[in-house]
Amino acid sequence: MTNWREYYESRRLTAEEAVQKIKSDTRVLFAHAVGEACRITDALVANKDLYRDVEIVHFVPMGKGEYCKPENAEHFRHNAMFAGGTTRKAIEEGRADFTPIYLSEVPLLFTNGTISIDTFITQVSPPDKHGYCSFGVSVDYSMALVRSAKLVIAQVNEHMPRTMGDSFVHVSEIDHFVEYNAPIPELGRPTLTDVEIKIGENCASLINDGDTLQLGIGSLPDATLLFLKDKKDLGIHSEMISDGVMELIEAGVITNKKKNLNPGKVVVAFLMGTKKFYDFVDNNPAIQMMPADYTNDPFIIAKNDNMVSINSTVEVDFYGQLASESIGKRQISGTGGQVDFIRGANRSRGGKSIIVINSTAQNGTKSKIVPFFSEGTPVTCGRAEVEYIVTEYGIARIKGKTLSDRARDLISIAHPKFRGELIKEWEKFFHSKF
Repeated sequence: MTNWREYYESRRLTAEEAVQKIKSDTRVLFAHAVGEACRITDALVANKDLYRDVEIVHFVPMGKGEYCKPENAEHFRHNAMFAGGTTRKAIEEGRADFTPIYLSEVPLLFTNGTISIDTFITQVSPPDKHGYCSFGVSVDYSMALVRSAKLVIAQVNEHMPRTMGDSFVHVSEIDHFVEYNAPIPELGRPTLTDVEIKIGENCASLINDGDTLQLGIGSLPDATLLFLKDKKDLGIHSEMISDGVMELIEAGVITNKKKNLNPGKVVVAFLMGTKKFYDFVDNNPAIQMMPADYTNDPFIIAKNDNMVSINSTVEVDFYGQLASESIGKRQISGTGGQVDFIRGANRSRGGKSIIVINSTAQNGTKSKIVPFFSEGTPVTCGRAEVEYIVTEYGIARIKGKTLSDRARDLISIAHPKFRGELIKEWEKFFHSKF
């Protein structure tokens, strides 16, 4: 398009004007996590009387989530693909829905019409001299939606970092532009407990020089990074990264030199962190942003030798199954990309799949290693998948073990005050003496 500037100017609207393009009884999808166009979301909620039965879909929620409030129920209904602090109550009370889906399959879900999207609301950097904007911190499913949604509205924000890789969209592929500058929401660094630090140390002992890592969200994967400073030539192929990875790049620990696929590049689908981190990724050619059907495809992940996936979970049972997204019937997160990376690491030559978990929950009153999950608990990852389970009390390598042996090994890394009752349950189930 030779006159992209003219096209852009003709499609500029205020947020209030833009949301009037959205109709009742339609489906709207927000960009992922800190990529949410919060100015447009605010305008949507402020003008709620324009709408009836608008379905709002997205993955990790990082905005206010006011569309989930009870007083907005006749106007909006949320369809969560990953629950969070602002959406859990609505799901629990039946005012919102939940759709389980692997992150690797999310782009296809929209492009093949399984879930058709009427309006995609995203956030981008200002256009460059060629008319290209960057999706910045959220590339995961953005381009799939630009090319499949009937209407695309973008908040153009000068604070959005311009990231490299498959991150660019031409203004001609966007229908309307809302210029609004605001800092990208930040994800603060977690304050690590002594228990989490010990788990990180145990996990780091399984990582070798030259390994390529995937790190899930949370304090436990972050704790692992503390103990990698003496490693050499680590690589990153992950769905997301944050400040801890930046620090290891700056320290020369992460070089990506040993990667079979995309050597020299950190490959990632979305970003969350501090402003310092957003400044670091801006125009940084070492950071290659890619869609989730690339970053999370197990067969692509496995092309990297020595691929190590590091994720956390809510509970592990005697079978070695993982409940990573709910507490009983209560949805607290989502299926996400955990299984994608466990399977990719398992297929990798020299790969390892690691689950890090505190031994207890609820202020030490409940064991997170349990004989069996409570009724209604969904299994996120099956018993044949994970290789290592790590707590502050050690490492259990369960892959290839019999049911009785893996349960025995899991009991050995449970909190000591719960081992007695776990042993009783083991003896009852396996009809044997521990």
